[in-house]
Amino acid sequence: MLHIFNTTDEVLHGLAAFFIQAANKAIAANGQFVVSLSGGSSPKSLYELLASETYKDQVDWKKVYFFFGDERNVPDTDKDSNALMAQKALFEPLKIASGQVFKVDTSLPPAEAADDYTDTINHFFNNDVVKFDLVLLGLGDNSHTASLFPHTPILNDKSASVKPVWLEDQQVYRISFTAPLINQATHIAFLVYGAGKAEAVHHILKDPVNIPEYPAQLIRKDVDWFLDEPAAFMLNIG
Repeated sequence: MLHIFNTTDEVLHGLAAFFIQAANKAIAANGQFVVSLSGGSSPKSLYELLASETYKDQVDWKKVYFFFGDERNVPDTDKDSNALMAQKALFEPLKIASGQVFKVDTSLPPAEAADDYTDTINHFFNNDVVKFDLVLLGLGDNSHTASLFPHTPILNDKSASVKPVWLEDQQVYRISFTAPLINQATHIAFLVYGAGKAEAVHHILKDPVNIPEYPAQLIRKDVDWFLDEPAAFMLNIG
């Protein structure tokens, strides 16, 4: 479903309300809400909003458990760490207990870190089917999501797991959920704003399937897209 808003601020409030609704529904049904967070600058604004006076009292945060859909291969004290960003923007302001946060152990080599995180996730879900209540995703201007980058082997991975991703152009590793793991979630929400993302949004939602070029096409179709008008303008809606 497309949720298109006039401004970035409206997009963030729209997704914050969606997050709150999904959280309270899951807590009412199962006693907990299990969410996979996205990294980057766009979700940071969302996390700060969730921790604000407007939203912080709308969820029982003691029943929320946090994972990360991908992580950079850097120490969790590094400025580029997704976990550190979420720590500052969300966990510390809301006083989230450390036992509710499951980080990628980037002190391990990338392949070991990915296997370890797969084990952590499977253990949390009691070795049953891993089904996050919500997976939050962003979209790069090169059509990647999580760390599913164009022309990387993880795009062909059929396992619901976590894998290392080598980015040749950057000479760095990342650690990422595979598409099958993401697609098992109850809800998936993309947060995308800005005219710079409009072409990528069009590739994913309108172009013929070309997974090597447009990896976010791997994500199942019944997801919620939270877009501002500049990001949506190439969709020719309405």
